[in-house]
Amino acid sequence: MTLRSTTALVLLALALGACSRAPRKTEAGATPPPLPDDVRSVEAVAQPPAATAPGEDSLTAGGRLALTGELVAPIRSDLVPRTAGRVGRVLVDEGQRVRKGQPLLELETEYLELDLARAEADLARADAAAKDAERDLERKKGLATKGSVSQAAFDRSQAGAEQATATRAAARAALDTARQRLADAVLTSPVDGVVAARRTDVGERLGEGSVAFVVEQTAPLKLRFRVPERYLAAVKVGQTVKATVDPYPGTEFEGTLSLVGGSVDSATRTFLAEAEFPNRDGRLRPGLFARVSLDIEAD
Repeated sequence: MTLRSTTALVLLALALGACSRAPRKTEAGATPPPLPDDVRSVEAVAQPPAATAPGEDSLTAGGRLALTGELVAPIRSDLVPRTAGRVGRVLVDEGQRVRKGQPLLELETEYLELDLARAEADLARADAAAKDAERDLERKKGLATKGSVSQAAFDRSQAGAEQATATRAAARAALDTARQRLADAVLTSPVDGVVAARRTDVGERLGEGSVAFVVEQTAPLKLRFRVPERYLAAVKVGQTVKATVDPYPGTEFEGTLSLVGGSVDSATRTFLAEAEFPNRDGRLRPGLFARVSLDIEAD
């Protein structure tokens, strides 16, 4: 191969390399080639969702307002025994349904029973002394009418009878207190509801302020939800409220609107509303999320 041919081949190779490195130019308006499937799917996910038009609400064509809310217990009680003591028996557990007045817990009562027996004996002794003093006073009264007893003796007998009567009354009060303490050793539920929390066990000592159980009322239940301010004039106490919850799909529960909030939240432009649901079968529970349906007259 001659020197001239070699030089020509080198120049040709350099020209081809320069062409491969030069950027490709597309004609104005030309459609770029399609992206691969994996790139196109990522690009679609990255697109932000369409914004909701301002002022939209959930009022249907039939004048039914669709909202969301939460079921809450009208009463939530932290139960504390009236008297301090060691737990002897725990009769219910967390999540269990209870009735008003149902025993939940019993404290150890040995010393309370001894106090009761002592109070009963004190009352019996005081009662006997009071009766003896009353009989003595009656005798002194009879003798006083005949002049057979001095006034000083009569006065002492009368004072003794009054003192014995007061002692008997004090003994009776002490007995009532001992009986009440024994009764207070049994912790009972103040409402029909469910045990939301159990915070004690057998052998634990409960003092003043020690919460043993948390009980929530379940019948009736309240449903709290917020309503856009534009419907303030259309929502009134006494209206029927319908609700559905996820645990019972297809079942619609009915309640009655019991409260319409008096103020509008400046941040959300909504007001609070509450409905009461009888919940006699106990299927609804506090804390459940609910979809609310409220019939109103559209503007």
